[in-house]
Amino acid sequence: MRKIELGQMPFTTIFALNTIEMKLKGRLLLFASLLVVLATASKLFFAPKIEWSGFSPIIAIALFSGMVVGNKRKSFLYPLVALFLSDVIIQILYLTNLFPFAGFYSFQLLNYFLLLISVFIGWALKGNNYMKIISGVFLSPTIFFIVSNFFVWATHGGYNRAMNFGGLIQCFVDGMPFYKNSLIATVIYIPVLIGLYNYVVEKSYRVTLK
Repeated sequence: MRKIELGQMPFTTIFALNTIEMKLKGRLLLFASLLVVLATASKLFFAPKIEWSGFSPIIAIALFSGMVVGNKRKSFLYPLVALFLSDVIIQILYLTNLFPFAGFYSFQLLNYFLLLISVFIGWALKGNNYMKIISGVFLSPTIFFIVSNFFVWATHGGYNRAMNFGGLIQCFVDGMPFYKNSLIATVIYIPVLIGLYNYVVEKSYRVTLK
């Protein structure tokens, strides 16, 4: 089949293609903005309540990005931008005494790093297979929980548990409420994100991946 160069296309065809591309970029920008709103709203509502600690869409956003975004470099943008901008908003509210704790804190870069792991999991499970989606939903928060709690134990954080195997296990027990909430949140937010993406970007009412 003969390849058609861009210069050989009629002006109306080029204009139509450019219009479609611009509309797609606009829908992607809108979707990214909605992710920031979702991440920020979840922090505002759930984060101050200790019993809801860990209930956030961030892990789901990272997993979803790895599964859906074709360009691997760009797949990091959705979760990192959503987390960073929501942290900025929380920091501003904290500085104006409108929120109980800061958006930026010690060892926060670990959270950004762990998000990248969820994106990698999304890469490995890319596809519309329901078992892959379910596997990612359970695997991502589990790895986040294991690595983050090990780091808390190793740096004498949290309740400063003993530096032995028993102390490590106790640190994991301490973090179980966080793990439960992050797992529930990922189960809930993944279908929400898929449906939102299909509606905003794909103009479809599907709640499944292509």
